[in-house]
Formats: sequence, structure tokens, C-alpha cells
Amino acid sequence: MAVTRLAIGLAILGLLFLLLPREHIWGAIRSVPPTLWLVVVAGYMGAHFLGVMKYRMMVNLGGADLSYPQAAQCYFGGLFGTMFLPSIVGGDVVRVSVGLRLARHRAGFLLGSLIDRLMDVFALVLTAAAGALLLPGELEPRSRRIFLVATAAVVLAASLAAAVLAALPARRFSFRIRRKLARLRHAVRSMRRRPQIVMASLAGGVAVQSSFVLLTGVLAESCGLHLRLRVWFFAWPLAKLAALVPLSQGGLGVREAALAALLVPFGAPAALTVAVGLVWQTVIYAGGLLSGLLGLAARRLSSRTSAESALL
Repeated sequence: MAVTRLAIGLAILGLLFLLLPREHIWGAIRSVPPTLWLVVVAGYMGAHFLGVMKYRMMVNLGGADLSYPQAAQCYFGGLFGTMFLPSIVGGDVVRVSVGLRLARHRAGFLLGSLIDRLMDVFALVLTAAAGALLLPGELEPRSRRIFLVATAAVVLAASLAAAVLAALPARRFSFRIRRKLARLRHAVRSMRRRPQIVMASLAGGVAVQSSFVLLTGVLAESCGLHLRLRVWFFAWPLAKLAALVPLSQGGLGVREAALAALLVPFGAPAALTVAVGLVWQTVIYAGGLLSGLLGLAARRLSSRTSAESALL
């Protein structure tokens, strides 16, 4: 499956290179200074450290009781896994598998992880909404429909998750499952009692996604693609939402094609847009490799801390 998804991503990129002037794409990519690229990678990783804090808040609100090194181990492990698995969904599987071994209450951890991911997706929608509000009258009908469909999909997913959780017939399950459901509902009540943490997590998600938009805008300027920042705030989150579909390896090709389609109505040359997307893809790969190293370091730190606590 992984080979198939990689082949699909490469096929999409190959089609883009076939249809667009390749010399413009390569020229734009080569115009990015290495020092600027390193600064963007550093900013990308800095945003993810904020993401670790946000993630830990949500899973601990559910009762996971993870330390910061343990949360970093889960988070960066999932980010590393995204490089080899379909979209962020595959990375979430890695994150959950690691967290289940570390969490004090597994049901609460799973709920916190789910809500954290929903918060991330909702943060993308809010970021795109901010861009749409800053572009009054400039959105063509197709772009407006894409935004409305993305918003409706997120709201529907959140509503379905809440409805399923509320309608679970606990009495029909075994005692063991009922106990897990009780822990799950206890985690839900804990989140209801502390909505400020949920809102802080959402604000953190918006800050992370906004920082990615700003970094992409910096790369675009270097590639020769000069667009108003509010255009990026609208188009970039929607392109990332498109990349969530587990069609290709880590959204390869899908993100670039979606971004080009979204920016064409604003006068952006498709070749330059694809170039920006490819440079951003290299930032993601570099961040993924660094995340693997950070995940290992966090694991060692967590093990050392646990050993020292056991001796006390």
C-alpha cells in the first residue's frame, strides 16, 4: 500500500511537471537561498514544539497524565511516521500506539487525542475563514464552495462523534467495556468542566497553522510568487485539508495540485505555486527526520526520568 500511495503521489507530480513549464518550476526552487530554507525549517520545528504543549494539554485533560518528554515522544513519533504513512492519519496511528503504552487512562488518552486532532482540523478551517473574511468579494463561486464544503465536513464529523458517544448503549456491554466507557465519559465531563483548556488548545492550533502560513509566504516571496498574505491564509489551509485525504504518501502531489488550483483565481502562476509547494514539502521531510531524532531523545529522557523517580 505504501508503494502504491507513493506511486500515486509521484504520478500527480509527474502530471504537473508535464503540464507546466518545468524550467519555471526548477528556476523558482533554485532561487530559495539555503540559509532561508534553514530558517524556515527552524520555524517549522518551533511551531511543532508549541504543538507538543497543545497536545499534552488535551490528552492530560482526558486523564492520560503524560509528562512533557512523554508527550514529545508521542507527538514527534507521529510526525516522523507521517513521512511513511498516508497523510497525518498514519502519523496519528503511530502517536496513539506510543501513547497507549504511556498513558495512565487509555480511554481518556484516546478521547484527548481525537479531540486534539479535531481541534487541528477546526483550526485549519478557522484560519481559512480568517483569510476568507479578509478577501471580501474576491472569492469566486468555486473557491467559496470549497470553503463551505470543508467547513461543513468538519462540523459534521464533530457532530457525529458527539452523537455516537452520547448514544452508546452502555448497559448492553460487558462490565469491562462499561468500565472503559465510564472512564471515557469521565474524560468528557472533565473537558466540559475546563473549557478554558479546550479553547487554549484551539488557540494554540490556530497559532501553529498561522505560523505555517507565514513560513510558506516567506518561501513564496523567495520563489518569486508575490501574493497578499491574506490570500495564503485562505488557500494554504484548504490545500492542507485536501492533503489529509489518504490518497498519496504524506499528501505528496495532492497538496501541490490543490494549492495551484486554489491560487490560480488570484493570478498566481501554477508553475510557481507548485514550486512553493515542493519547497515546503522538503521542509516537511526535514522536519520529519528531525522529529524522529527528537522522538528518540524524548524517549531516553522519559526513561531516565522514570528510573530516577523509581529510585526516590
